Amino acid sequence: DKIQYNSSMNGGGMRPGIILLREGTDTSQGKAQLISNINACQVVSDAVRTTLGPRGMDKLVADGRRVTISNDGATIMRLLEIEHPAAKTLVDISMSQDAEVGDGTTSVVLLAVEVLKQMKPFVEEGVHPQIIIRHIRKASSLAVQKVRELAVSFDINTPTASK
Repeated sequence: DKIQYNSSMNGGGMRPGIILLREGTDTSQGKAQLISNINACQVVSDAVRTTLGPRGMDKLVADGRRVTISNDGATIMRLLEIEHPAAKTLVDISMSQDAEVGDGTTSVVLLAVEVLKQMKPFVEEGVHPQIIIRHIRKASSLAVQKVRELAVSFDINTPTASK
């Protein structure tokens, strides 16, 4: 393990910052790191994209000990050995979707990556991440509001005329 000592924090009476990193850890920050995160997530989504829908294709995943053939997004996401922290987040949202709903694991990954892909040009242009997320939240709020406007309520206890 590598120990990085940040002495710039020592001058103001603060305790020195010590960060423990494994050898070979990427310590890049800023715009380049955000773009790297988006690219890593796009690679993961490409692995499951073709499994979606009625014409979804099966994937063969081999881990050295066993081989699995599946077109289930949750299964594939679970079997992929993803090391990139941002891409691991996609595995987490896929597993959460599977646990909560039991379906839509591929869709939630593709939707998340599509949002990231649409934000990538703004990151490349230097728009601050806080501004980007503020507008993502606003768009999310507008989308939920529109779905509520379009929703049709019904009472399951009301008998319907059978034909």
